Amino acid sequence: MEIKPYKKDSEYSYALGAFVTFELIDAAPEYVEKVLVHSTFTDKEKLMRMCAGRRIPVETNDRLIAKLSDKENVFVIGVFRKFSGRLDSSRPHLVLDNPSNMGNLGTIMRTSCGMGIFDVAIIGNGADIFNPKTVRASMGSFFRIRTERFETFDDYLEAYGSSERELYPFMLDSASFLTPGIKHGPLYSLIFGNEATGLDPTYALKGQPLKIAQTEYVDSLNLTIAVGIAEYVFTKT
Repeated sequence: MEIKPYKKDSEYSYALGAFVTFELIDAAPEYVEKVLVHSTFTDKEKLMRMCAGRRIPVETNDRLIAKLSDKENVFVIGVFRKFSGRLDSSRPHLVLDNPSNMGNLGTIMRTSCGMGIFDVAIIGNGADIFNPKTVRASMGSFFRIRTERFETFDDYLEAYGSSERELYPFMLDSASFLTPGIKHGPLYSLIFGNEATGLDPTYALKGQPLKIAQTEYVDSLNLTIAVGIAEYVFTKT
């Protein structure tokens, strides 16, 4: 395969950096095409051992690494095929409606993985989940998260909505606050809107709207922070 700088319509993407590539090899080796390593990389023994055990080719290519990465401190790149997935219908979900920032999306995946929510639904055509910026911001958690994209929220409900699944859209105008010890069942979906616009008002009719208490000195919380707070409360109570 000819390796070129990433484009959204490419059939493959990149894990930029040693740690992210190690996570790729460990969590999703079946999708790895090859690993590029810089001649100055100091932990080649571990990398070669991991790749040999999974029959993944390794290529030393300083020039190609420089071409593919926009950062100077990248010494390893994992080249992997894009893959599709399905959510686990028996697990809690995080639902993101049109997330627009690739860095935020990757950070949210990392947070979700840390909180134990491994299923993320993407509604609409927002940020590119396979962009190397998303993958790197996730610090490799991308490869441990199940993601599935839907055109509309109704499409998501058709696939995973059930009488047992509780829906919690987070909305600034909700009358109900997220509180520690909130009563909820084992099957739920936490729903968040776009960084700039939030959720459409119609979401208030599709579940139990919640909001996170904050002072009057800020307009809203950063999306990644809000998701982290909600996931912590729901997974620890």
